[in-house]
Amino acid sequence: MKLSEHKDLKTAITDLPIKEKDKLLLRLVAKDKVLTEHLHYKLLEDELDLEDRKEKIKTDVTEQVADLKKLNAKEALVKVRKMVTSVNHFYKVTKDPLGEVELKIFILSIIPFDYRKSIFGYRDYMILFSSFYLKTVAVTINKYKKLHEDLQFDLSESLNNLLDKIYSSKLAPSAEAASLPKEIN
Repeated sequence: MKLSEHKDLKTAITDLPIKEKDKLLLRLVAKDKVLTEHLHYKLLEDELDLEDRKEKIKTDVTEQVADLKKLNAKEALVKVRKMVTSVNHFYKVTKDPLGEVELKIFILSIIPFDYRKSIFGYRDYMILFSSFYLKTVAVTINKYKKLHEDLQFDLSESLNNLLDKIYSSKLAPSAEAASLPKEIN
C-alpha cells in the first residue's frame, strides 16, 4: 500500500497530534536501519564526519586488497561485491554523489585483475568477475557524467587512469565489447 494512493490517509496523518506523530515516526524509523543511519547523518553529523566515512571505507578496502591477491576469482568476486556494496550503503546514508563516484573509482583502481583459477567447479568465475567489474565501471562513468562539470574535472584524471589500467590489461577486449570509453574528456 502506497501513501500516494490514499490521500485521505495522508490527511489523517497530518491531522494527528504532534505527540502521536512523533511516536509513530520513531517506530517507523526504528524499523529501517538505513533510514535510521541516514537521519543520524543528516541531523547529527557534519562535513568532517562525511570525510571520516570516506576514509574508513578507503582504509577497509586497502586492507582487503592485500588479501585479494591470494584468492581465486570466485572468492575475489565476493569480496569486491562487498566493497562496492559498502559504497552503495554510503550513498544511501549520505546522498553524496561525489563521494560515491570518488570511492568507486578508488576501489576499482586498486583491485587486481589476476586471480587463481578454481580447480573445482565448472564455472569460470574470472568471466563473472570481469563482467561485474566492467558493469560497475560503466555505472560509475554514468554517475560521473551526472556530476557538475567542476566535480567531473576533479575526478577526470583518476577516472582516465582507471580506464587506462583496464585497456592495458587482459580486460581490454571485454571493455571494448562493453563500449567503455578509452578516455573521458
